[in-house]
Amino acid sequence: MKKQQQVTIKDIALEVGMSVSSVSRALSDHPHISEETKLKVKNAAEKLGYRYNALAAALRSSRSKTIGLIVPRISMSFQAAVITAIQNKLHTDGYNLMIFQSNESPELEKTLVKLLMATQVEGLIVSTTLYTKDYSVFDKSAVGGVPVVFYDRVPIDKACHKIVGDEFSGGYQVTKHLVEQGCKRIAHISGPLSCSIYLQRLNGYKEALNEFQIPYDENLVFFHELNKENTLQSCETLFKNEQVPDAIFACNDTAALAVLEFARVNGISVPKDLKVSGYANDSRTEISRPEITSVEQFPHLMGEGVAKLIMDLIHNQDNQRSFLSLTTPVELIKRTSTFSELSS
Repeated sequence: MKKQQQVTIKDIALEVGMSVSSVSRALSDHPHISEETKLKVKNAAEKLGYRYNALAAALRSSRSKTIGLIVPRISMSFQAAVITAIQNKLHTDGYNLMIFQSNESPELEKTLVKLLMATQVEGLIVSTTLYTKDYSVFDKSAVGGVPVVFYDRVPIDKACHKIVGDEFSGGYQVTKHLVEQGCKRIAHISGPLSCSIYLQRLNGYKEALNEFQIPYDENLVFFHELNKENTLQSCETLFKNEQVPDAIFACNDTAALAVLEFARVNGISVPKDLKVSGYANDSRTEISRPEITSVEQFPHLMGEGVAKLIMDLIHNQDNQRSFLSLTTPVELIKRTSTFSELSS
């Protein structure tokens, strides 16, 4: 079958009896073209089946009006909320968002950066994988001077534009709260320390233990991907010991729900015998039984901040000499998984 020939701007120009340059300006809503002419051209374009080639236009103008975004997994509730806030803010500024997920693979992450650069994005937003250690693909020379903003999971010991949550405070608040509920053996189930957020939450956990003169016990601390299977295995290890924990601070809500499941199956009363806290305050924490104490990260604030920062960098690249680092707040949401009674 013969391939149908693609309709071009020249075809539209012939249809409406105008020059190619006038048609091009009409299609791009140039202010010097009348609304009547724009409508005439756009109706002809629709009639002929013309498809706008955004990449070709970007190559001609060096302005794609598109921002690239790379996240670990779009399915994460926190990431989904941040992405929504970023997209909404960029849309009001006339920019589109191109979203890819790295699936926690540093190799795929590098490939996606190169792909986005090839599509002429004007800015790049990244929340890194759990295991990213080589950040050279994000260097100014590697991305051709395109501004890069990291958020949430950011490079450790590398100067960059970034927006992070106050993870240290979150780790500290959870641990302090558990100590104030009378807990002395507080287990900490965390993600890999190659990831910035887990390193900071661990530091907050340690600081609270130190403040209350509770020794840090390596046997109570676990580092792994925070899925159900890994968390259940960590719980098995914890409760094989003679001295069992009286609290578990899990570094995400998926892990906290797995802890509740382990407790239920093994006849451990929560919160009477074991107090449990998660992190991220996703919707499941309010409908579980008991409801789970967690840390609100205000993803909409982070998303709006990320979008504003990337736009500022795009429009003021010549004036931007120093790297910007911003921190969004967190708040401990206390629920029945750490209180015998909410009035406690």
